[in-house]
Amino acid sequence: MYRLKNAGYKAYLVGGSVRDLLLGLKPKDFDVVTDARPEQIRELFRNCRLIGRRFRLAHIRFGREIIEVSTFRAPHQTVAGEGHTEDGRIVRDNVYGDIDDDVWRRDFTVNALFYNIEDFSLVDYVGGLSDIKAKQLRLIGDPVERYREDPVRMLRAVRFAVKLGFTLHPATEQPITELDHLLQDIPPARLFEEFMKLFMNGCALAAYNQLRRYGLFVHLFPETDQALDKDNSGFMHGLLSNAFKNTDIRLTEDKPVTPGFLVAVLLWIPMVRLAEGYKSNGLSEMDAISLASDTAISRQVKSISMPRRFTQMAREIWNLQTRLKHHHGNRPYRLVSHPRFRAAYDFLLLRKEVGDNVLDLADWWTEFLVKNKIQDTDSIATDRKAPRRRHQRKRNIT
Repeated sequence: MYRLKNAGYKAYLVGGSVRDLLLGLKPKDFDVVTDARPEQIRELFRNCRLIGRRFRLAHIRFGREIIEVSTFRAPHQTVAGEGHTEDGRIVRDNVYGDIDDDVWRRDFTVNALFYNIEDFSLVDYVGGLSDIKAKQLRLIGDPVERYREDPVRMLRAVRFAVKLGFTLHPATEQPITELDHLLQDIPPARLFEEFMKLFMNGCALAAYNQLRRYGLFVHLFPETDQALDKDNSGFMHGLLSNAFKNTDIRLTEDKPVTPGFLVAVLLWIPMVRLAEGYKSNGLSEMDAISLASDTAISRQVKSISMPRRFTQMAREIWNLQTRLKHHHGNRPYRLVSHPRFRAAYDFLLLRKEVGDNVLDLADWWTEFLVKNKIQDTDSIATDRKAPRRRHQRKRNIT
């Protein structure tokens, strides 16, 4: 910010970092806004990289951190700019302005606070400080218009509310159930980013409950949501709730976690129901699970595009649920060396906790691990890859 200031530009700290510092929280990152254009920012910083087409941003490496620097933006309807909308949704947004324009383009009042390094003051145009004191989340401008501009704001509203312990302002809350269908037009890759932010930030259980409350969960996991609607026994809800709770605890304890385990939990019942149908048509249990896994995941990635390393972990966990049933002879010793054994064992315990018919099996494996003094060196959190085979065939290079 001082380098920008010394070069004759305005520079403010803005957004979530200002909000979190005021709330006594540790910011996860820092955003800077300036009147310098992206190309001018790059001229000042050798360690700068410009990214994005919809939103042109500068990423500046500062030690181990990446500082995101954006240029003040004006209303996207500006004729001379590069703002483009389709059916009210912003698809390109390189329309530059000043701080008086930029503040009205931000989503929530608590994210629209600017810290000015010239006089060390807070600039608040929209009542963000009052909303922080009242612990409420409020959209800037007309909520219907803002949600139409970017439907992902509905997911962001839920995420910020549960993260900060805020309530949604009535005007911000009311349109969500009417406009949730707009999320169907959001690219699956972008929804994966929101999935990570919603469920990997220490508030997964609260986020899940609120997403279900507002009818948003169906747009992230449609097959799972359908299974939940038919879950008269409460098994599926219990399975998800316990998994999210355990994930939150691990993150609170600063232990690593992986989305792969949550993917396995979220798609378990849809996969099992598909497998039962395949078994009734004569397939073996292993073949049915393999085919059902492919089908469940291929349906899911139409909504959320997930990296293969996470979906593959889910496949392996499901496959091992069957292999864990066969624990005679030397099989248990071979299974514990499997790179996904600990995740599969934890998944088995999770099923036991919510009343699945695996009590004896889970107890047998627990007794086996204790008896053989097998340490808890792995867990649901690890994303450990399978080791390279020692006798793997060498590739011929010509």
